[in-house]
Amino acid sequence: MLNMKNDVEPTSQQLNKLLDDVDELLTQLSAAERMWSRWLADVTAEHRSSARNMVHYWAIRQSDLRDLQFRLSAYGLSSLGRSEPHVEATLISVRSAISAMLGDGFQPETAADSSGDRGADLLRNRTQELLGPDPVDRGTRIMVTLPSNAAVDPALVRQLVESGMNIARINCAHDDADAWRSMARHVRQAAEAAGRSCLVAMDLAGPKLRTGPLEPGPRCVKLRPRRNELGQVTAPAQAWLTTTDAPLAPPETGMPSIKVPRKWLDRRRVGDVLHLHDTRGSKRRLELQAWVHTASKSGGFVIAAAKTTYLATGTILNVQGMDDPTHIGELPQTEQKLILHRGDILELTRDCLPARVTAGCPHRIGCTLPEIFDHVRLGERVYLDDGRISGEVVTVEPDALGVRIDHAADMGSRLRAGKGVNVPESRLPISALTKQDLSDLSTVVELADLVEMSFVRCPSDVTQLLDELNRLDDGALGVVLKIETRQAFENLPQLLLTVMQRGHVGVMIARGDLAVECGYERLAELQEEILWLCEAAHLPVIWATQVLEQLAQTGNPSRAEISDAAMSERAECVMLNKGPHINDAVVVLDSILRRMADHHYKKTALLPPLHSWRPDTTANC
Repeated sequence: MLNMKNDVEPTSQQLNKLLDDVDELLTQLSAAERMWSRWLADVTAEHRSSARNMVHYWAIRQSDLRDLQFRLSAYGLSSLGRSEPHVEATLISVRSAISAMLGDGFQPETAADSSGDRGADLLRNRTQELLGPDPVDRGTRIMVTLPSNAAVDPALVRQLVESGMNIARINCAHDDADAWRSMARHVRQAAEAAGRSCLVAMDLAGPKLRTGPLEPGPRCVKLRPRRNELGQVTAPAQAWLTTTDAPLAPPETGMPSIKVPRKWLDRRRVGDVLHLHDTRGSKRRLELQAWVHTASKSGGFVIAAAKTTYLATGTILNVQGMDDPTHIGELPQTEQKLILHRGDILELTRDCLPARVTAGCPHRIGCTLPEIFDHVRLGERVYLDDGRISGEVVTVEPDALGVRIDHAADMGSRLRAGKGVNVPESRLPISALTKQDLSDLSTVVELADLVEMSFVRCPSDVTQLLDELNRLDDGALGVVLKIETRQAFENLPQLLLTVMQRGHVGVMIARGDLAVECGYERLAELQEEILWLCEAAHLPVIWATQVLEQLAQTGNPSRAEISDAAMSERAECVMLNKGPHINDAVVVLDSILRRMADHHYKKTALLPPLHSWRPDTTANC
């Protein structure tokens, strides 16, 4: 609330108090520069003024400015709420205005290297250098994580570029160098054909903690039709009947494949009905509904089941009305999972051999990072599968940690192999660059326009990456730091000042792991603070994780994620993750960003003419 002393103090006294407060802030700027001088000294010349401005912003945010903001606003002065790009210039302008009100005349001074317009220009230029030219009708770029099939499907990549993708992201945690080369080639070709820019970003995998393997289950497939609330079948279960010797991919993602001998399949026709006894001994029938073929005329059948059917390797198929049986070829082993309830003890083991899944036995699963067993302590928190499951460490042994689960779904939560493990309260002495990352860097330098560094935690991580890039003699590759750990957030000023030893740099807010590490309730606050500090450093930000996730996965967005996507316009780039409906997500995000570009820039509400309302005497209430 506004300081009530303003009601009784003379105007001159109020203004002099404002002048003293602003002078005190200006004094803090010089003190902050001295405090951070060791870090500022190593910043490259092109980033020097920006680093200085970031330190200035850090300095004024050490104080509670809310009372000062209210008092400045009462006189129509800047409340400092948009001072991030030009801290010193804003304070000097406010001081000059107060002096003019006191009768000294308005004599604006100019900060040496951070005038009011210069900060915004620097950020705009740095964004173009790192993330490419401004898209048409929007300032925010769209980054898309490419799926694995982008390596063999140039049409998919071409469609994404035409829909509005500005940066294609290749995740080095998946696929291999040959696949990455193919993806990058498809991106370059699609961009050239479309006559627009599309950069390639490559994401180093980093030392991701994951759950180890579980023993696979039996080789079987469950076909389950869709039912309504009354249990009535609304759509039959479908599967893909293909050959054992040259199996073809199913026509739809997620459709299970059933392999049979080629000669037997060649004798089948649409409409044939197959009879069988499934793994439970239940009589079942499958109907061949459609023949799908390729240009070479080879293909397979889409088959349908009206009842739930369990098929296994070797299940015998009989053709109705014919003496022409066959058996199902080898099916993939089913993926096992642990079912964890609140109160259960989960044992994380150093041994990463496939763990056995047996009902009634203790829950055990390996952990891919051995260092966790040497540094995690009693009472520390462990989060699993993006925080869907969590608990407290209750036992610590050289090769195992006992975790008492206290957060899980009411009916139990499923934990599979390869799921993320977060230990935000632990200090693990591991480098953000793994041996595999160092090996992958030579390919990244060959293919990419920018590299994303995963799980950075401290300045030495950044220094190691910069040293490695210097060794590879690459000065053009852009560098993006992914802020996804608690330590990275706590060390953000130092990380920025370290990476600013290089030319083209930026930050990604990796909101998934960051929310797990710092708490979901703090995520909105943290992403605001990261955006502010990076704007003060004139560095572009990529807003990432779960943007339009439901739309990309199901084709139907939630209302909340539309609002989230609209808020993302405050960053310089927004990242979408892969999904069956990713192209739809790109189209929708492009539309949202174009609309929001007329209404907001960073924290400032823009004021275009409003045509939403008009007086209408015929309106009904």
